[in-house]
Amino acid sequence: MKDHIERHTIRLKVVNTVGVMARITGLVSQRGYNIYSIIATPTEDPSYYTVHLVLQESEEKIEQITKQLNKLIDVIKVTDISHNKNYIVREFIMVRVSTSKHRSDILQLFDMFEAKMLDLTQNYAVASLTGSPRKIKRFIDAVQPYGIQELDRSGEFAVLDV
Repeated sequence: MKDHIERHTIRLKVVNTVGVMARITGLVSQRGYNIYSIIATPTEDPSYYTVHLVLQESEEKIEQITKQLNKLIDVIKVTDISHNKNYIVREFIMVRVSTSKHRSDILQLFDMFEAKMLDLTQNYAVASLTGSPRKIKRFIDAVQPYGIQELDRSGEFAVLDV
């Protein structure tokens, strides 16, 4: 029986030291796991960072990797927030879409999803959007038929909602 694979967002609190990200990514890649996305940002205390690591693996493998991450010296706390309703998860994207055809439809989609227009020319429109991973996916699916010329995604990040 094959393991059920799904996306997991792992949130780490780490000490801000040289090489901490290399140790985290090295541990993950040495075990044969592929990192879907990773974001590291300073916290309210600059001596600590929050790392959001997104992996696509089975529950069993995620449990193994979280145990291994907890053993790293600079890691203070590891939490798999994938199924935790106490976190607000968001993602940020910037997209450039061709406007040579269906310009009004594209602008209407931007408006409907509350995407912020950053630039508009005869040939393309650039917009940014922040939202849940589900909203981001729906937006990308909606503009895809019009011709995405460039797309950059931040990856998932989260904050505790208590």
